[in-house]
Amino acid sequence: MIGCRMRTLDLGLIGNSRTSALIDRNASIIWWCYPQFDSDPICCSLLQDGPEEDAFGSIGIELDGVAAIEQQYERNSAVLQTRMRDAAGNGIEVIDFAPRFYHHGRLFAPSMLVRIVRRTAGRPRIALRVRPAANYGSMPAEVRCGTHHVSYGGSLQTMRLTTDAAVSAITHERPFFLQDSITLLMGPDETVDGAPREVGRSFYESTLGYWQSWVRNLAIPFEWQAVVIRAAITLKMNAFDDTGAIVAAVTTSIPEAPHSGRNWDYRYCWLRDAYFVVNALNSLGATDTMEHYLEYILNIIADTRDAPLQPVYGIRRETQLDESIAAALAGYRGMGPVRMGNLAYRQVQNDVFGSAILASTHAFFDSRLERPPGRLMFADLERLGEQAVRSYKVPDAGIWELRGSQRVHTSSSIMCWAACDRLGSIAERLGLSERAQYWKQHAESMHAEICEAAWNRDLNSFVSTFHGDRVDASLLLMAEVQFLEPSDPRFAATVRTIEQHLRRGQFLLRYDEEDDFGRPETAFLVCTLWWILALAQLGEKERARELFENVLSKCNHLGLLAEDVAPDTGELWGNFPQTYSMVGLIQCAARLSITWDKAY
Repeated sequence: MIGCRMRTLDLGLIGNSRTSALIDRNASIIWWCYPQFDSDPICCSLLQDGPEEDAFGSIGIELDGVAAIEQQYERNSAVLQTRMRDAAGNGIEVIDFAPRFYHHGRLFAPSMLVRIVRRTAGRPRIALRVRPAANYGSMPAEVRCGTHHVSYGGSLQTMRLTTDAAVSAITHERPFFLQDSITLLMGPDETVDGAPREVGRSFYESTLGYWQSWVRNLAIPFEWQAVVIRAAITLKMNAFDDTGAIVAAVTTSIPEAPHSGRNWDYRYCWLRDAYFVVNALNSLGATDTMEHYLEYILNIIADTRDAPLQPVYGIRRETQLDESIAAALAGYRGMGPVRMGNLAYRQVQNDVFGSAILASTHAFFDSRLERPPGRLMFADLERLGEQAVRSYKVPDAGIWELRGSQRVHTSSSIMCWAACDRLGSIAERLGLSERAQYWKQHAESMHAEICEAAWNRDLNSFVSTFHGDRVDASLLLMAEVQFLEPSDPRFAATVRTIEQHLRRGQFLLRYDEEDDFGRPETAFLVCTLWWILALAQLGEKERARELFENVLSKCNHLGLLAEDVAPDTGELWGNFPQTYSMVGLIQCAARLSITWDKAY
């Protein structure tokens, strides 16, 4: 198994809403930001290049003479199982997870990974390769040995590996025969209370039980149940329990296309992306993520006072996400640069007001919530509404975060309209008739102006920018956010124009024009999923189902999607797994599935 490997996105995600890691088909942990989503990746070999033999930045296991490997999630959970066997039939099973369960009435979800290696057949001979990195791959972690543990320093927080394997098997990496099982507990530099085997077994059973109980309470569609369950678990793992933030992806700098330079750090909370995640999980009945996210949004509103709302924040509400380059990391398949931070925080993206308010609206209408919001929260949201009124026809960078130009983007204007429209609905719900009238009047005047400025009579379509002549895929959401009725002929005409200009095979581009990095080469997966939703709204369900099945065929072996796909090869590109893409799977499955009452 030693050699120079071609990295792919055939990876599994494990996590517990505090920390998360990516594991390849060979059961190597090749990406793990420790202790939290945005921390130094002590496992960073996903973004390293070159031979594996002397490399550091991963935590792997090797079975002598391995001949076959199978990998899957344990049913309805975030517990990953990798089975290996050699030509003689000797076999092992590797169980990986991040603990998450309730203990003494409190949620227990430490910054820890658990790895259990079991003998399944014969007399397997294995080797453990525990090689964490420090300072974004610039050096191996500092190693300190104890009696039953090894500590790895050099990063902001030391990681301790507690194990019932021989410490020398960790430090010297010599192969040994696995008699029964070994357990590796990897987390805070603290003494583990109990024998590793018993702790690992207890954590495994409790974590499996937690996820299966969580899934059991989801309201899922009849068709594509496994797809929806996997997407929902993935979204849940990307929500940060401490603050309620939702990261766009757990990785940084996986290129959107080969050698494109479109390498961005997605380990932060975009208000736009988070709205889509909250909306998708709400549709499944998983409202706890929304409640936590509302706390995050309201605290940001309090932080900013009357300052402009940023499109993206850190997971602890950090406002400055300055970019720098991790020089020691060559990048995915050697395609650097590897970025830390994201300058999008400096951009003006006027759709954020609508994203924040739409993510909050559901809470005012859901009687199940323990602490339903009221007039005080509404007053906070009204401050965003006033900014939406001032900004709906102001040039910005738009949903696609164009770094080189500012125009009045139709999608941003529509989301500003949505902010006012939903504030009107919330005010009615709260019995505030004067405020309801105030916001509805703003929404009506904005709607009329957007329809006038963003409609191109020559193209017979809405266009990307006021008085422009191009389309982009965000226009497919006009009916989704209720700006237009699906029956409005302008919506159907716009969908046809988008197909004509942006379709590449069975996928859609975001847009087809030069930007800071040239023309887009890969298809943004969520745009294809928006297209599918639009077709379903237009009554073209059979065509939509065919396109949806095609997207599903691009999921990796564990049902996960990245940000982009190459239309010609079907290969996944971009940060992984992408919350946008997983949200789209849930939305399309719900929209296209037959109903339960007609299923049998």
